[in-house]
Amino acid sequence: MSILAIDAGTTGVTAVVVSTEGHITAKGYQEFRQHFPRPGWVEHSAEEIWQATLEATREVLAQVDQSELTAIGITNQRETVVLWDRETLSSPRRAIVWQDRRTADICTRLRDEGHEQRVTELTGLRLDPYFSGTKLMWLAEHEPHTWALVQSGRYAVGTVDSYLIARMTRGTWHVTDVSNASRTLLLDLEAGEWSDELCSLFGVPRDALPDLVPNWGEVAPSDPAVFAGLSLPIAGIAGDQQSALFGQTCFAEGESKCTYGTGSFILTNTGTTVVRSEAGLLSTAAWRSPEGETTYALEGAIFVTGAAVQWLRDGLQIVGSAEETAAIAATVPDTDGVVFVPALTGLGAPHWDPHARGTILGITRGTTRAHLVRATLEAIAFEVRDVLETMPEAAAVRVDGGAAANDLLCQLQADQVGLPVERPKIVETTALGAAFLAGLGTGAWSSTDDLRETWALDRRFEPTGDREAHEASYRRWTAAVERAKGWAEV
Repeated sequence: MSILAIDAGTTGVTAVVVSTEGHITAKGYQEFRQHFPRPGWVEHSAEEIWQATLEATREVLAQVDQSELTAIGITNQRETVVLWDRETLSSPRRAIVWQDRRTADICTRLRDEGHEQRVTELTGLRLDPYFSGTKLMWLAEHEPHTWALVQSGRYAVGTVDSYLIARMTRGTWHVTDVSNASRTLLLDLEAGEWSDELCSLFGVPRDALPDLVPNWGEVAPSDPAVFAGLSLPIAGIAGDQQSALFGQTCFAEGESKCTYGTGSFILTNTGTTVVRSEAGLLSTAAWRSPEGETTYALEGAIFVTGAAVQWLRDGLQIVGSAEETAAIAATVPDTDGVVFVPALTGLGAPHWDPHARGTILGITRGTTRAHLVRATLEAIAFEVRDVLETMPEAAAVRVDGGAAANDLLCQLQADQVGLPVERPKIVETTALGAAFLAGLGTGAWSSTDDLRETWALDRRFEPTGDREAHEASYRRWTAAVERAKGWAEV
């Protein structure tokens, strides 16, 4: 008995097969293109996401006995907005990605009109281009012909999970879960339902939105004619960061994780209570059980961490792969005063400045690529520390995601936060969480206690070095962040 998990991320789709022991037994991956039509704009082709999903799935199916598969779990990049034709399933335009900053002026306008306090009260979020609602408002204002077909009911609106489920079921189902819905600015967080007040504010027709379903339990069967010959129940759904929290088995109130992905996201389980933050953290839904009980979380969302390494590879072309950054950075003992603020799409928590831009300070004639690579890894550790400084202190930081495999980054992180960093044996916990949800929904695991038994520690990184030196480097970082803020308005 095994579970197929689909992790539709920001730069590619990963498909994995997970055994009932919690081991990943097979893996497939397919990258898709990033589109940057204007500075600060980020888009994806929905069709390319679907094709990448099919390719990654076919790759993993070739490695396993398909008769052993019992369910499908789906996890996804969250705030990205997708439109599609309910009949043909084609998309009239590219998806607007969570990193996209085009709605900064809309956010300012809504804030100036006095809406932010009420929006935050209802959603636990803030007015920022990161979230889906302002993206939909932008579409209504700038592409009225497309939006008219949303209003008429021809086009559906959803996040990537909704779109994939529509494709997998040949358009039969239009659903999402609370973890994705809570990132749209359209969900009443405490009520756990779409808000008519918010739909009215952002001009989104309620009928265009997906129905809400629990995070685990059989939702719909995949159609073998369109999804790689598979007829399996889709039984687990969660946004990627909540899925990673579930995959790290952070089921108890106060347990936290940090995922290093395209961005980095720190989530703390707050139990069945919505906890509000005055320090730039987001209140969000973690998951909802089939019995209707919702678990909530506090989240610190950092927009660019792994994407900064990708920029070193693809933009500057000074590294050949993300994997070699640790070795390159280790050739120098420090950054020689170089500080990189990777605000390539603005700053998220706890600063929330969509007008901030990437900044490199301290360059001299002695600066080499090794200094810049090390400064990039240090920036990731600094950004995570910025968020953790606003949270109750934990006993340790549990990390996952692709960059968690980087030993130097994990050590830098431990040194910066002054806490042990724990890396599990399986760092693909986003996909693992989707598999856990689907397996819980179909009886592969009977309880979250069973799931806890599958978690295993790979390595624990203890803080090292001179604490005062770490504090001095952090002070340089905070000064650099202040210089990066507001640059797009200069």
